[in-house]
Amino acid sequence: MHKLVVLYPKPADPDHFRDYYVNNHLPLVMNWPGLLAWRYSFDVAATNGEAPYFAVFEADFADAAAMAASRASSHGQRAAADVVNYATGGVVVIHYPVQDGTS
Repeated sequence: MHKLVVLYPKPADPDHFRDYYVNNHLPLVMNWPGLLAWRYSFDVAATNGEAPYFAVFEADFADAAAMAASRASSHGQRAAADVVNYATGGVVVIHYPVQDGTS
């Protein structure tokens, strides 16, 4: 599995961010081809001090090629272009292959 993580620093208008994200941005993301699962949270906390991020999004894909194809698709491009409409604090995007753990 390959994971895409989007980290959002605090925006200028948190209420606008939440409303726009849920009602406009997430519907764009739901149409990504190859998307296996997705999740998000506005309740980002740090173990010590204030969290450096306001919100987080995670998306799961079969592999890096599936993620790249999804992001390059028309749906992926629309979602990427939409970020400026709500993420006034910027955005950090990371991705990585997920290794299974054993106990």
